[in-house]
Amino acid sequence: MWLTDSFLDYLQYERNYSEETIKSYREDLRQFEEFARGEIGDSAPSEVKAELVREWIVSLMDRGYTSTSINRKLSSLRSFYKFLLRKGEVAVNPLQKITGPKNKKPLPAFLRESDMDRLLDEVDFGEGFKGCRDHMIIEMFYATGVRLSELIGLDNKDVDFSSSLIKVTGKRNKQRLIPFGEELKIAMTEYVDVRNEAVPVRTDAFFVRENGERLSRSIVENLVKRNLSKVVALKKRSPHVLRHTFATTMLNHDAELGAIKELLGHESLATTEVYTHTTFEELKKVYNLAHPRA
Repeated sequence: MWLTDSFLDYLQYERNYSEETIKSYREDLRQFEEFARGEIGDSAPSEVKAELVREWIVSLMDRGYTSTSINRKLSSLRSFYKFLLRKGEVAVNPLQKITGPKNKKPLPAFLRESDMDRLLDEVDFGEGFKGCRDHMIIEMFYATGVRLSELIGLDNKDVDFSSSLIKVTGKRNKQRLIPFGEELKIAMTEYVDVRNEAVPVRTDAFFVRENGERLSRSIVENLVKRNLSKVVALKKRSPHVLRHTFATTMLNHDAELGAIKELLGHESLATTEVYTHTTFEELKKVYNLAHPRA
């Protein structure tokens, strides 16, 4: 049960809200409940996760709702979940780390974890070096959140298998270390073995073409678009979508926003907490706890 009527009675009789305000709350909650049932079937409010709320926000923006309207709907949903928390109907508020759209900017597109699992585990990337490399590139974007320029600029010396860290050079030549999990380590080791056998002559680049030269932006953009098209119908199917998918996945698994900002090297990532410095050892713990493929 969603207890919407009980909540609306509470607003009317205990909070003395106006009839028009209650009407707006009723419509907002009806709209979200309808969306939730379409995504996860008949369910209780306790089964709603932050990922579903973010998908709802994206769907509203796709339908042309303004940032003001969306934030009002989120306010209704927040009030509803605060009511459910007080009643003991839910143990966690899925809107706790949700921020609404600002300045009418569209929210970045991202893939669901189920779509990423299908892409990495079920899609046929082809045989040989190119298939192995292309799969590795998709997995690298999803597992580390690196930018396109950082991936193609990655050198062999930047990958430390013993410490499970990669060093990337971001905007304004700012370098940072990103931890990676055992699953990515196994995939990278396999890729290196295949690459070294198939491409005996090459540059210092980690990702290369069949002739040994470093990959270009267009090659990576095209292979990402081609393979994302196999599992999703998003209008935008770029490497940056995978970067947003990494950030969203980490958020959905309760990673601290300050740690995510360091992992991404992205000062403009919207946060609700003050930025705090995190050591690399702490980053590795955050990554291993939060990323589903660590």
